[in-house]
Amino acid sequence: MFKEGERERMSNEIAVTLPDGAVRRYPAGTTPADIARDLGGRMAREAVVARVDGRLVDLSRPLERDVHLELLTADTPEGLEVLRHSTAHVMAQAVLRLIPEAKLAIGPPIEHGFYYDFDLPEPLTPEMLERIEEEMRRIIQEDYPFTREVKPREEALRYYREKGEPYKVEIIEDLEEDAELSFYSQGEFTDLCRGPHVPSTGRIKAFKLQSVAGAYWRGDARRPMLQRIYGTAFPKKSQLERHLEMLAEAERRDHRKLGRELDLFSFREVAPGFIFWHPKGYTLYRTLLDFSRRLQEARGYQEVSTPWIYRKQLWETSGHWDHFQDNMFPIAKDDDEMAVKPMNCPGHCVLYAGDVRSYRDLPLKIAEYGPLARYEPSGTLHGALRVRGFHQDDAHIFAREDQIEEQIAEVLELVDEIYKAFGMSYDIYFSTRPDNFMGEIETWDRAEAALERALQASGRSYRLNPGDGAFYGPKLDFEVTDALGRKWQCATVQLDFQMPQRFGLTYVDRDGSHKQPVMIHRAIMGSLERFIGILVEHYAGAFPLWLAPVQARVISIADDHAPYAREIRDKLAAAGFRVETDDRNEKIGYKIREAQVQKIPYMLVVGGKEVESGTVAVRHRKQGDLGPMTLEALVQRMRGEVESYAQD
Repeated sequence: MFKEGERERMSNEIAVTLPDGAVRRYPAGTTPADIARDLGGRMAREAVVARVDGRLVDLSRPLERDVHLELLTADTPEGLEVLRHSTAHVMAQAVLRLIPEAKLAIGPPIEHGFYYDFDLPEPLTPEMLERIEEEMRRIIQEDYPFTREVKPREEALRYYREKGEPYKVEIIEDLEEDAELSFYSQGEFTDLCRGPHVPSTGRIKAFKLQSVAGAYWRGDARRPMLQRIYGTAFPKKSQLERHLEMLAEAERRDHRKLGRELDLFSFREVAPGFIFWHPKGYTLYRTLLDFSRRLQEARGYQEVSTPWIYRKQLWETSGHWDHFQDNMFPIAKDDDEMAVKPMNCPGHCVLYAGDVRSYRDLPLKIAEYGPLARYEPSGTLHGALRVRGFHQDDAHIFAREDQIEEQIAEVLELVDEIYKAFGMSYDIYFSTRPDNFMGEIETWDRAEAALERALQASGRSYRLNPGDGAFYGPKLDFEVTDALGRKWQCATVQLDFQMPQRFGLTYVDRDGSHKQPVMIHRAIMGSLERFIGILVEHYAGAFPLWLAPVQARVISIADDHAPYAREIRDKLAAAGFRVETDDRNEKIGYKIREAQVQKIPYMLVVGGKEVESGTVAVRHRKQGDLGPMTLEALVQRMRGEVESYAQD
C-alpha cells in the first residue's frame, strides 16, 4: 500500500518518454524548457521548440499528462521553420514601429525563409528595408519572450476591430466558430498565430531581408494589392552567408537572363506563359527530344500524335472535367464545349480502345511529345519554370497486373539513365490517395500496394508523401538535385486502375476472358520547357558538348583564312556536329572572348600555320589551349565526349 504522501506525490507527477526510450518523471506543469535545462548540455542551450506526442509546441507550454517528448534545435527542419516564423513576427513588429499606419495580413515561413504581407501607405524602398532590418536588430537585442494567449472569438474580433486591422478580422471571421484563437506577443507587438515560436527574440541570430513584391490579398486579383517582404533566417551567420552566396550564384544562373544572353528563348506579353524558341534554344529542345526518342525506342515505345482539343465528353469520361477543370483552357463554339488537352492520357485511352487487344500485345507502350496547355494564374508564371504551354516526354504503358513490377523496374532504369546523362541525383517520394480521389478505396488500396511492392523490389530508398497522389492513382515523384543543391520535382510515375475502367479498356486473356489492363503514366524529364530552364541554371548555360546548341566555332585569324575555316566547318558538320564560323574582320582575342561568353565548348582557331599544316588550333571552354590537332583527331575526341555524355 502507498503511504498518503507518496500517493499524492505520484498523482502530481507525469512520465516523460524521451527519444531514446528513457522515461523521466516530473511534476505536472513542468515545461519542455524545464526539461531541457534538467537534461543540460546542448539542448539546454539550443532547443527552440518541442515535439509533444507528435505535435510541435512552445518550450514554455506546461505538460499536464504523460507524454512522448522530443526537443528540437534550429538545425532540424522543424526548428528552422519555427525560427523563421518567429523572425517574420519580429519583422512585423519592426514595420509597425517604423510605419504605425501599416495593416497586417499574414506572415508564414516558406521553404527558404519567410514573408509577411502588409497594406502600407507608400511603396517600400531599399532604404526602408535597411531601416526595418536595423529595427529588427534592436528588437532581437531587447530579447523579448514570445508569450501565448488564447482569446475568445468575440474578444479577438473586438481587439482587431479597435486596432483597425481589417485583414485579421476577415481571417477570424472565416474560421470555424469553435476554432482556437491563439495570440503571440513579444514586447508591445501581438499577432494572431497558431505558433509555435522560439523562446525569445534573442534566439534569432542571423537573418536578412531580401526583397519586396506585390501580392494580392488571398491571391485574388480583385482584392487589394499588398506589399510582401521576403526574408530568411538561419541558426548561424555562416549558414546565412552560404545561403546568400548560393542565391547570388542562382541569380547569375537565372535561366531568363541566360536565355537572353545566349539567344535561346524569349517571353512576350502577347502570349503569357508560352515560350518563343530561338534557333539555338530550339536546337537544344530538339537535342533533348532526340535523346529521349533513342532511349524509348530501344525499350519498345511507339510514338504517336493525338488531337490537342477534345470535346467535353472525353474529359467527363476521364474525370478531368470534375477534378481538373480549373487548370484547363475551355473552348465553346456553336454550343459545342471543348477543351485544350492538359495531358495525353485520355487520348491514349481512345487509341487503345480502337482495337482488340490480346494479352500477347501487352505491355503496350505509347509515347507522345505533343503540345499541352494548363491554366496557371498570371502571378505564378515564372519564365520556363512555370508555363501554360509545354511539351512532355510523355508515355503510357498498358499492362497486365502481373507485369506491373517489371514495367516499373524498367521505368526506374530509364530514369537512372536519363538523369545520369545530366549528372543529376534524385530522391523518390511515394504519394498516396488524396482527398479528392476518384474511384473505390479498395481499388486504390490494390494500386498503392502494387506500386509499393514494385518500388521495394527495385531496392531504391524512398520517402512517403501521404495524400499527394494524382486523383486517379498513387504515384512516384522524383526530385532531382542541381549543381547548386536545389531540388526540382521532375519525373513522375503513376499507377492507374481508374482510367482503364472509365474508358472500358480490356484485353483478351489466355483463357479467352476479357480483363482490364492497368495503366502506368510516366514522364521523366517532365515538361521539356521547365526541364530546359532547370538545365540552363544547372549548367550556368555552359552545356556539355552533347547538349550544346553550338558545339564548335571555327575562328579565322585573317580574311584569307576564312575559306579554310568554312572548309573545316563543313567537314565537322558532315561528321554530325553543330558548328559555325566567325570570319569577321575583328581581332582574334576579341573573337575568342566572345565565343567564351557564348559558352561554346570548342573554339578552333585557324591561321596561316593551320592552313599550311591542315590542322586546327584547339581551345576548350574549360581546359584552355589544347594545341594543334588534325581534323580526324578532333572528330574522334568530340565524338567520344558526345557518346559518353561527358560533363566537361
